[in-house]
Amino acid sequence: MQRPNRIPLFPLDVVLLPAMSLPLHIFEPRYKLMIRRCLDEKIEFGMVLAAERALATVGCTAEIVRKVREYDDGSSDIIVEGGAAFSLAQLLNEREYYEGVVEYVSDEPTELDAEKESQLIALFEQCHALLFGRPWAHTVAQHEPTLAYRMAGLLPIELAQKQSLLELRSEKSRREFVFGWMNAFLPRLAERQHGRQRAGGNGHVVH
Repeated sequence: MQRPNRIPLFPLDVVLLPAMSLPLHIFEPRYKLMIRRCLDEKIEFGMVLAAERALATVGCTAEIVRKVREYDDGSSDIIVEGGAAFSLAQLLNEREYYEGVVEYVSDEPTELDAEKESQLIALFEQCHALLFGRPWAHTVAQHEPTLAYRMAGLLPIELAQKQSLLELRSEKSRREFVFGWMNAFLPRLAERQHGRQRAGGNGHVVH
């Protein structure tokens, strides 16, 4: 897929990752125009983290995969999916909404360790079961280049850390990042779940 180097831009306090699904509520007039253009022209827009009055220099393209609902005032609920990571070379303010001149970034070639990948998947399945109360439904391909992104998109990773993950340029590094994060998170998650179970069993029925 040939992507344009000048794209509509949506700065937001969210980090979108490739292969990650994200619901958005579009209500500002300028972004209503932007979304209408993207739908009409069948183009992606770029999402960049806007935090503390500064824009991140690395973002991700967003494809509108579904319009969930349109309201009488023109606002809408949409679902987007992350596409390609890009570096923001120039911010343009020539339309009602921002545009960006971007350069798409590619990964460095790396070899993946099958044993480490199995450990990663097993750890993620534990986290997923505790977070959502059900097994992970994704069909896993260990050499899938977006596996770390898919996992991170479902985990409660802080924005700054998620942005750091987006800026890593090898799948091996991203998987190591996600594995380390989950390794620290899982004991706290398990303890929290255990605490909830204890609290739920400490009451008694009054007749």
